[in-house]
Amino acid sequence: MPEAKKKTNSTHKTAKRTLKTLDAPAETSLTAEQLERFGLMAPKAKAKHYVLDTNVLLHDPACLNRFQENHLCIPADVLSELDRFKNEQTERGANARKVHRALTKIFDLKSEVTKGVPTDGGGTIRLVIYDPKACEQSSRNLRQFYRIFPDRESVDHRILACTLLLQGHVDPPVVLVTKDLNMQLKARAVGITCEDYLNDKVDPQDSAKKEMMRIPLDPNELQRFASSGEIELEGERIAALHINQYVLLEAGEKQTIPARLDSSGKLVRLVVPEVLRIPDGNHLKPLNLGQKCFIDALLNPEISLVTCFGQAGTGKTLVAMAAGLHGVFARDYNGLTVSRPVVAMGNEMGYLPGSLEEKMRPWLQPIYDALELLMTPQNAQGPKRKRNKSDNDAPHQKPYDDLVNQGVIEVEALAYIRGRSIPNRFFILDEAQQLTPKEAKTVVTRMSRGSKLVMVGDPAQIDHPYVDSRSNGLVFTRQRMRGQGFAAHVTLNRGERSDLAEAGARLM
Repeated sequence: MPEAKKKTNSTHKTAKRTLKTLDAPAETSLTAEQLERFGLMAPKAKAKHYVLDTNVLLHDPACLNRFQENHLCIPADVLSELDRFKNEQTERGANARKVHRALTKIFDLKSEVTKGVPTDGGGTIRLVIYDPKACEQSSRNLRQFYRIFPDRESVDHRILACTLLLQGHVDPPVVLVTKDLNMQLKARAVGITCEDYLNDKVDPQDSAKKEMMRIPLDPNELQRFASSGEIELEGERIAALHINQYVLLEAGEKQTIPARLDSSGKLVRLVVPEVLRIPDGNHLKPLNLGQKCFIDALLNPEISLVTCFGQAGTGKTLVAMAAGLHGVFARDYNGLTVSRPVVAMGNEMGYLPGSLEEKMRPWLQPIYDALELLMTPQNAQGPKRKRNKSDNDAPHQKPYDDLVNQGVIEVEALAYIRGRSIPNRFFILDEAQQLTPKEAKTVVTRMSRGSKLVMVGDPAQIDHPYVDSRSNGLVFTRQRMRGQGFAAHVTLNRGERSDLAEAGARLM
């Protein structure tokens, strides 16, 4: 025991010496010419220095314009890393090309890119170059950094070294901005101030709100609302509400009525049919208060954008598709389009054989399952009889095949939506939490007159590497469109798939 304790004390002393060394001012023998050539000479204006990681630029190419009066520093190694992605035919490749074009425009006809080019916000942007041979000899901090992280070929380590070098030659603060959590930990381990890119993140308190807001009324007011279907309130009771927000009016614990704030400032009764009728198919009945609010928004012709949060099994996709089919058969829309982003959960299975439709079938199978459930008559459900050899060998006809062949129902991948204009369609975007804010904007701007866009998903279930529960396209769209007269939002809290699914969503 004494030996172990002695060894522990020694380890703690070594760690303290390491941190003390890294916090010490950098010893520099670089000439003024080298400092200028490497981008280590700070501009005259006093401000923060933000070093941008590659993933921030790939996530939001417009971030170059979002740091106002501060100094932006782009390590040269970031340009090399961007070069790896520019030929990809993906959103990441498109963003890499946008960043290259933006930087080329900023540094156009300016050969001294390491001195700093003024930006519209009053700050500057410059390239910072890390030269191992010259810089490591002059900086004790860098030598100590590579004792901790010896891999000199890692781009992440070179960006960290570049930030540490900059930290020793300009007035603080110097901040590394990255969305890579592991890189944030490494940065903090060597004394680098580090932040996430927060421009497109929603307020965490706002995104965590799940319960419907309650507004207390006296019994006479509630009775008047029940009779007339509307009530106008003033003052603090509705001050925090926005247009098309759903609330619960209550007079005591048991007397409650749901309502929606319309564009005139009045609270109005929900317009929800007892069942959503689908000809020659299953009828869908709302099973809880959240689904009633959702259907009210889906069937309201004045609302053209509906966002919906809900965990697995709450019925968000099924209810949206039932409302879409209901609207199509009522001739409110020319057709129903359902799409979802192609983002794998866990290990991918590689390339899939067959035509485009066959390749996309596994990704879109949940949508086909919902269509089959809604469009199959109740008396036709149940075990299928065995087919005799004499039966026709043609494949079994699905109840939605005719409508798909006619183009009334479209089930397609989201990758091909860019450039389209979509009029008079009921468009459902499933698993919208997998989108980046840029991709969500692309979808929203495709909607033409007469179309309704329904974005559903669970912000807690994200497999995309560049977004999280506060920065994905679904919550971003809800946040930016909140308060618009054409937008509504609903959160579904109660699972209806099964007791097992509900328990799994809550407890696992």
